[in-house]
Amino acid sequence: MTDPLLDPLFTTAEASQAFSPAARLQGMLDFEAALARAEAATGVIPDSAVSAIAAACDAALYDTDALGAEAALAGNTAIPLVKHLTARVKETDPEAARFVHWGATSQDAMDSGLMLQLRGFIDGLDADVKTLSAALADLADRHRSTPMVARTWLQHALPTTFGLKAAVWLDALGRDRERLAAARGRLALQFGGAAGTLAALGGAGPAVAGALARELGLPLPALPWHTSRDRITELASALGILAGTLGTIGRDVSLMMQMEVAEAFEPSGPGRGGSSTMPHKRNPVSCAVLLSAAIRAPALVGGLLAAQVQEHERGLGGWHAEWQALPDLARIVAGAARHASGLIAGLTVDAGRMRANLDLTRGLILAEAVTMALGERMGRLAAHSRVAEASRRAAADHRPLRDVLEEDSEIVAALGADGLDRLFDPLNYTGSAGHFIDRVLAAHATDQ
Repeated sequence: MTDPLLDPLFTTAEASQAFSPAARLQGMLDFEAALARAEAATGVIPDSAVSAIAAACDAALYDTDALGAEAALAGNTAIPLVKHLTARVKETDPEAARFVHWGATSQDAMDSGLMLQLRGFIDGLDADVKTLSAALADLADRHRSTPMVARTWLQHALPTTFGLKAAVWLDALGRDRERLAAARGRLALQFGGAAGTLAALGGAGPAVAGALARELGLPLPALPWHTSRDRITELASALGILAGTLGTIGRDVSLMMQMEVAEAFEPSGPGRGGSSTMPHKRNPVSCAVLLSAAIRAPALVGGLLAAQVQEHERGLGGWHAEWQALPDLARIVAGAARHASGLIAGLTVDAGRMRANLDLTRGLILAEAVTMALGERMGRLAAHSRVAEASRRAAADHRPLRDVLEEDSEIVAALGADGLDRLFDPLNYTGSAGHFIDRVLAAHATDQ
């Protein structure tokens, strides 16, 4: 972990490990070992060189602080790493040392190593998002008939169900997983040599590239992509959108946690969400992490999009801008996904309070329902005018809308007392909520 005080809050141990200095070095060293095996398999270097090179490709053998100091002068981490790798191989097999990094360039090692890091990271992140999705599917199903206030512009609008709210979150996460999977599928080998032509390997370049891709388990692209950074920005964009989805969940839950609303609460436990001075506080800790990631992610994504514009066959500055921004983005999104998973799995839902909040406007929340029913008898505009006037009187006098409507003989004649009762039951005005929930749950089941 780079920050033992804050990383446990904002990221996961797995994400920290995926982008640790050791993992960065090991990714490059895995490339170097695979390169030696691929070149031996294609007759470019002697078979006898492989074992010594592969044995030296262990990140634990190298001093990351020393490599970092040398990278500050060299301009990237691969240059000093290759120098130290060569020296270590030379200690055991001077002849094999001649073939370390044969025909490759620094960016080949760094980008291909990064592809290996990202592949493992995405798999771990997807596992957390999948767990979160399963928890949301359960929430949507259990609360498909739990009525609550739908809010537009933060104001009471119409009745909805909590199940539908959960289904909306779940539906977005399904698309997030598709975007991550697409981005993962385009993580490909980077191998082009100094200028993207593999000239140092003569006619053997394509054969070595194919063998290297197989060794690393990475797709073989049509050509080297040193300055074509769309693979990076596609993943960054998918991560940024996921951060926004998670932030939406965090925003909604934190608003529902307000004491004036009190409809849903984060899991509680010793040491969680307390205040240093106020013993009664139950702060939305996970929501804060989700919102923090959603706030920070756009700037990181924007920086990576700006870095996509690179010069000629090897970039200056843009490539370098990716090295910290992408891991930072990945770490905070992983942390948000992990928090969201725990938040939803342990969410406390107060269905009674949700139902009580529907009554705060004394029936005004169902004014549209009355208007639509009445409109069938007297036309929509006339019905709208009649119900709007009744709503104004109900609000001014602090009376239930149903009581005011009952004083209008024409409305009672049109709808009847039983009709008014049905209209003022919130569950009778949730429209196609159940249908939408079923569609999202069916799609979720298909994706598993």
